[in-house]
Amino acid sequence: MPQQCPTGRRSGRRATLNPVSVLNQAPPSSTALPDAALALRPSACPGLLRIVAARDGGICRIKLPGGELSAGQALAIAEASTQHAAGVVELTNRANLQVRGVRSGHEAALSAALVDAGLGPIRAAAADDVRNVMLSPTAGRDPFALFDTRPLCVELLALLQTEARFAALSPKFALLLDGGERLARLDHPHDIWLAATQVEDGVRFVFGLTGCPPAVANADVDAEADADADAGTDAFQHAEYADSRDATERPRTDSAGALGAVLPAQVAGLVRALLNTFLDLATTDATRMRHLLAAHSVDAVLQHAQKYVDFPLSRDTSLANWRRATPADAALRLGAHAQRVVGMLHVGGQPPLGRLDAATLRGLATLSQQRGNGTLRMTPWQSVLLPDIAANAAPAVLAEMNALGLACDPAQPIAHLIACAGSTGCAKSLADTKADALLLADRLPKGVDVHLSGCPRSCAAAHRAPYTLLAAAPGIYDLYRRDGQPGFGSCVAHQLTIEQAADMLDPLAHAARSPIDA
Repeated sequence: MPQQCPTGRRSGRRATLNPVSVLNQAPPSSTALPDAALALRPSACPGLLRIVAARDGGICRIKLPGGELSAGQALAIAEASTQHAAGVVELTNRANLQVRGVRSGHEAALSAALVDAGLGPIRAAAADDVRNVMLSPTAGRDPFALFDTRPLCVELLALLQTEARFAALSPKFALLLDGGERLARLDHPHDIWLAATQVEDGVRFVFGLTGCPPAVANADVDAEADADADAGTDAFQHAEYADSRDATERPRTDSAGALGAVLPAQVAGLVRALLNTFLDLATTDATRMRHLLAAHSVDAVLQHAQKYVDFPLSRDTSLANWRRATPADAALRLGAHAQRVVGMLHVGGQPPLGRLDAATLRGLATLSQQRGNGTLRMTPWQSVLLPDIAANAAPAVLAEMNALGLACDPAQPIAHLIACAGSTGCAKSLADTKADALLLADRLPKGVDVHLSGCPRSCAAAHRAPYTLLAAAPGIYDLYRRDGQPGFGSCVAHQLTIEQAADMLDPLAHAARSPIDA
């Protein structure tokens, strides 16, 4: 058996809040943002109003409601990133955006420009951190969906932002709202998940904690896997990573699987009850639901949450073996695919390694105005989707997206690679992962998904990739294969160049696809 390479897993501490004065303050409508809104929040991720320093400049993260932004907002981001930063915009694995390379002295102007574009929180500056609700990028349009989750998403985001108490949640605390779409990310764990299911008298939302909706094609998801990463958090050090522990050290919980089901009209009440229960019971160093469940049973959590709602919240044992009926297909994020309305398609493309320059973002915004409905949807695979494209216009849209440098065919190697910021943007990274990933793309075996990580924190991937290259030195990596082991899986080779790694991936992938001899 090969020697195990060292791995690391991430955990976090609840961030210390800025003065309470910002909690009850409406978001400014002018460019004169209050100093409190711009003050660095210690031990926290980047935000719209909190620019965090990195090796390549500041990082400003823009949280998008359900991953959606208008073409006008996209143009505003492109302009602001050019005026105040390096003109580089990243797509994150929570379907958000972040501006990299923010220039010193331009932080307030950048945040103000984005707030003026309608990209800020709806009530208070402190509410920016908690806008973490993930939807399918085809919510409301997917022909396989059981329920249009967009109105529920609006309701949940309003709840998160208008109840001042919820500003105490970690910026990493996240919710998943699954409508049953084919295009859905089911390997990205969340603190609270809700998934639509069809019953005799309509639709219910099954819910669970610290994981993902279990599905037949999703058996290898680790319900305790860490959802801390949002691409780009690798670019700075903060106390949230100070107590990182390997997954094998974490106490097991009884949270895996579906716990109960509620009516769509009860979803917001359920979420409010669970969030209040978390804040009631969690210790000061507990930032995620998994931390709470290490100290309290699921039944105790539900019993406590019951006082906040007038419908039953006890565990429904009949749902113990519940599985999401519709299989998910990530390939639907690329190319042109049918929507619910006949004759309308969504068209998607993948920017290389999740990065757009300002000119490309402008081009996509213009394309959505000319050919679509004037909106763009970011996906948790770090790709872009343009909805509501007429079928006869789809070939031209695909051609224009290809001309902008996006991969629109799932067979393209670059669509199978993810990489963190690398040593050009992160002081912790041991290698230039972005450049090395582009080298690997030229030699990548067909259909093999690979994650390149500059350090053990795995900031670019909240899920477990089939293969991970963990940097050991510039241009040198250890190769891991996912096999049920904690972290990245088992280390199968040390100290490989990109060329050597490509040579090893081919037989490994071939062996994984080949049937086992009797």
